[in-house]
Amino acid sequence: MNMTSPVGRFTTSLSLSGLFTGENKKPSVVLLLTPFILITWKYFGTKTFYLSTLTSMFVLFGDPQRTAEIYTFLSAFLLFAIVPFLIIRFVFKERMSSYGWQFGDWRCGLKAFLILAPIFALASFISRNDPDIVAEYPLFKGAAASPAAFLSHSFAYLFFYIGWETYFRGFMQFGLRQSLGDWQSILVQTALSCILHIGKPAGEIYSSIIGALLWGIIAFRGQSILFVILLHWLLGVVLDYSICYLR
Repeated sequence: MNMTSPVGRFTTSLSLSGLFTGENKKPSVVLLLTPFILITWKYFGTKTFYLSTLTSMFVLFGDPQRTAEIYTFLSAFLLFAIVPFLIIRFVFKERMSSYGWQFGDWRCGLKAFLILAPIFALASFISRNDPDIVAEYPLFKGAAASPAAFLSHSFAYLFFYIGWETYFRGFMQFGLRQSLGDWQSILVQTALSCILHIGKPAGEIYSSIIGALLWGIIAFRGQSILFVILLHWLLGVVLDYSICYLR
């Protein structure tokens, strides 16, 4: 008969010595790092924080609103792409290709892109007259001032999506795959990426669930996040273009 006390079982099952060793190391790092990264970006890496705190320290191009956009996108790139890269390279001692930074099954990725790109473009076009969406996007309202301004905005936007997809569909999803399984790792990144949308228009929050599931499936099926980055970026750019020029 097993006479181990409840306290003994609790101590054994939650032993700190095993948290960062063996097969527990990777999921422990991913799941512990994630709340710190997401909270840091939400509180200190966005347009709101820049405009309320940092405008007296630096302004680029003499335009605080444009600086706020660049600050938001680059902080996302730093926290969501560069930090995971450093963890993967120097803590896990693995290559970024194991986390989706490769062409993988490029035929699958290209097929998904060609099928979904027009669907997402149409969805963005339809959303152009939603008052809540128009109030939120584009992040830099001056993007409509000229073709050059919009191109600059679109290019900067790419850094945001590189960071976002590297973290959720790359670092989190591929990082949790071995310990949680395919669907569970997709569902974990879906839940957390959706939660980070809190404060956005309601329609965007709910659609982010569908989007995260699709991005996750494509990433695993094609063994790559590159086409996912392009699809997500296209969705954002077409939405901004529709608001700026097609209303």
